[in-house]
Amino acid sequence: MADKSSRGLVLYGDGLASFINSDHTHLHSLASRGCSGFLSLPHFPPSESKDERTVRELTYLLDACEADSSMDGKIASSGSKCEPIPNISDRFMGMKAVIITNNTAVKSFGEKLGFGVLQFKELLTDCEVSLELVTLKILELLGFQDGRAVEASQFDLVVVHIRAGEKADILEHKITIGDIELVDGLAGKVMHIAQPRSEIGSRLHLSVVMSYGAVSMEEDPSLSILQTQDPNRNDLSVLFPRQSYTMRGESPRKNVRHCCPMLVTQWQEAVTRKDMAETFSFKEFKEHGGNLVIPADRFLHEIAFKLWKAPKYGA
Repeated sequence: MADKSSRGLVLYGDGLASFINSDHTHLHSLASRGCSGFLSLPHFPPSESKDERTVRELTYLLDACEADSSMDGKIASSGSKCEPIPNISDRFMGMKAVIITNNTAVKSFGEKLGFGVLQFKELLTDCEVSLELVTLKILELLGFQDGRAVEASQFDLVVVHIRAGEKADILEHKITIGDIELVDGLAGKVMHIAQPRSEIGSRLHLSVVMSYGAVSMEEDPSLSILQTQDPNRNDLSVLFPRQSYTMRGESPRKNVRHCCPMLVTQWQEAVTRKDMAETFSFKEFKEHGGNLVIPADRFLHEIAFKLWKAPKYGA
């Protein structure tokens, strides 16, 4: 357990899970250092636009199912209409949070939740621009400067949103980098800066989340998080317990998508436990991940706990 509160950085690859390959070495390195698992989502309407799907996924990732009034209260993780929620600062003990995105829909949604909102081009104003400088600026927002953590930080949590098919243009095209390459590059730069036994390494809680984006209503068995039962042991089938991600309190969740969950790896030097996963992939997380499956709407609560802004969720 950390002896000081952490500060959180979430790199969210929206719709990028399918594009991870062997060339993305930083993501694989992160998975080998941290603890990985899945965030389960509900089924979404197949007729949604790309922006509607993007915002709807964020409503679950940020546990804000009725924050977007354009959805008319139709989102409810337990099958019933959710109640309106206060902004993030009120919900999590004054937590200050910002979303970095180039997406207009996400920008508007973040503002409704009480997040600060920045575009990539707003991170730097210097003529000299590099991915390393962008990373340093992101860490400065969390109070990490010159290898140290200052006492008062501008934000407790930074969420970097990068959507599939969108280029990140920083400082009017001085840097143009592909979507998955940006997530991979940022993860690599953060790991390089947050060295073992450094002050940043012990105070920075890094999460990389990758979603599959638009998903067919048909379940894909190769990307299913359901635990299969031994067909030769039917006598024990009635004793097979419900997995916790299918429950909300004592009641079953009525809308659970068992395929194509979000993939998540978390790492904090000397704080996060290490599992046996060696690569950032669905198969590796299912066979060797240590975090198993939690509902996506519990993710922000877990992060807030690490930042000393919420009580522990679950065991």
